[in-house]
Amino acid sequence: MERQMSFAQSEYARKKKTTRREKFLAEMEQVVPWGRLVALIEPHYPKGKRGRPPVGIERMLRIYFLQQWYGLADEALEDTIYDSQAMRTFAGIDLGLESVPDATTLLKFRHLLEAHELTKRIFEEIGALLTERKLLMREGTLVDATIIAAPSSTKNREGKRDPDMHQTKKGNQWYFGMKAHIGADAASGLVHSVEGTAANESDISQTHKLLHGQEKIVHADAGYTGVEKRAEIIAAHSQVEWRVATRRSKIKAMPGSWVKDLSVRFEKLKAQTRALVEHPFHIIKNLFRHRKVRYRGLKKNTAQLHILFALANLVAAKRELLSAA
Repeated sequence: MERQMSFAQSEYARKKKTTRREKFLAEMEQVVPWGRLVALIEPHYPKGKRGRPPVGIERMLRIYFLQQWYGLADEALEDTIYDSQAMRTFAGIDLGLESVPDATTLLKFRHLLEAHELTKRIFEEIGALLTERKLLMREGTLVDATIIAAPSSTKNREGKRDPDMHQTKKGNQWYFGMKAHIGADAASGLVHSVEGTAANESDISQTHKLLHGQEKIVHADAGYTGVEKRAEIIAAHSQVEWRVATRRSKIKAMPGSWVKDLSVRFEKLKAQTRALVEHPFHIIKNLFRHRKVRYRGLKKNTAQLHILFALANLVAAKRELLSAA
């Protein structure tokens, strides 16, 4: 039975301008595989045999995705949904009949996803969808890492910084936080592997976890120099051709000749290929506003990274997914 449209919804529907938020949510409505994700969560979701019936899985998933897309805390998300008709429409909430699920309900839903490692399974399910649509070719891989800052303040209950986070030096500046390591498809730039570590872990130490085993070529920046000599790489990925950037100091030290000119051109070509791996970082840091970790502990933040990169893949591939819909 369809619900009757309220006066507020009727007035909102007749407005002339479509906002960017409405357009984005309408696109995500079409590209997210809701049925597949709900089926993934359903075996672990409370059935509500006693007490108040639980909020529907799809509605909670939609609200959870809104939180990731707009970089909101639990309480801020609840308030924003009350304020935004576009968000309420996306979540299927009519304030005339029901209230918005509170911050505690969202907290419990997130803990459910973390407890059963469902964020990683959602990431893999979306990856499977992209593979089915021939958007993940898996012939080449781009590997890279980025630092995500964490609060360095000790003004908390324990009087200590997060023990899972560490400081590291990049260039002439020190950073405190964690690292997000990704493996992305060389053809499309879509992410197929995600690992989270403390910021002081070297990029090269996580490389073997970022490869799916089917790639023939791997592209990486100069931070991965010598990766092909590591024992774990030789054992499982000896057939891979490594295209690692040459350090600038080495190029600069070369005497001026046609060899140096050729090396510079070749490095530019390699850099153009590697540039695709920066796009997922741009989406999660600038579009989703995830420049600083939200939770305490590496496990919770790595779980969030899986969701963020899964949603970043859908944003990056939305044109192809919408044309196929």
